[in-house]
Amino acid sequence: MRASFVFSEVLTGLRRNVTMTVAMILTTAISLGLLGGGLLVVRMIDQMEDLFQERVEVYIYLTEDVSATDSDCTQEPCASLWSSVQAANGIETVDFESRDRAYERFVELFQGQPELVDLTRPESLPAALKIKLEDPERYPALEAEFAGQPGVHRVANQADYLDRLFEVLAGVRNAVFAVALIQAVAALLLISNTIQLSAFTRRTEVGIMRLVGASRWYTQLPFLIEAVVAGVIGSLLAIGGVIVAKFTFLDRVLQGPIEASIIPRLGMADVLLVSPILLGVAVVISAVTGYVTLRLYVRT
Repeated sequence: MRASFVFSEVLTGLRRNVTMTVAMILTTAISLGLLGGGLLVVRMIDQMEDLFQERVEVYIYLTEDVSATDSDCTQEPCASLWSSVQAANGIETVDFESRDRAYERFVELFQGQPELVDLTRPESLPAALKIKLEDPERYPALEAEFAGQPGVHRVANQADYLDRLFEVLAGVRNAVFAVALIQAVAALLLISNTIQLSAFTRRTEVGIMRLVGASRWYTQLPFLIEAVVAGVIGSLLAIGGVIVAKFTFLDRVLQGPIEASIIPRLGMADVLLVSPILLGVAVVISAVTGYVTLRLYVRT
């Protein structure tokens, strides 16, 4: 009987303040959806770091005369340079990429941008030695050793470009989290206002219950459950929104970079990993906010 009464009071409160309840659910859903998006970006960054860490290479770009006349690195100074690099400490592999091969790789990489491919000619891409280091931290020593040698135009480390990319992605993640935090504050205020309004509209019946001996917890429990139910519904909407965003944005808009292995594909397993976090955050925030509001502002 007590449980039946509590849940009937919860349903009554949700129906009586339907506009406030809907606003609370939507605000919670938006804030949790942004939080879920930020968590997916974090997972994407982590997977990209793991993916590219295995591919990071150092490029020794060759001068124009070497790139134009030596297509297989058998002439001087390319042959001597290749031997010197192979003999250096901490070198895992060394491969030669001719100008023609560099252009073929460029076309494969940017096949989704035909205008850029049409404007680029093989003569604009230099030949290079591609080096895989056993320890990426050895790049400064390698650059100091080979920069300025005959046939060397410049030494470049892919890790530098990746660091810039990850900084941009981290900025996107922080921006999403900042907006989610603002929305979360709005959700907290709505939860607090909804509980106060619900308690005010039922102040007479709650007062009667207290007079006949009902405990404070028993009279306040329906308001607390109302907040948690609204938070759970908001989290379910947020999870649904994250799933929709995965199929409509991540899988379609980013299809080209994903197929080119530039961006890792996020699967449903990643969404399912984020979903319990959103649900847990919704329950905790709703329960804590409801409890604090009842203790501070509601004297029933």
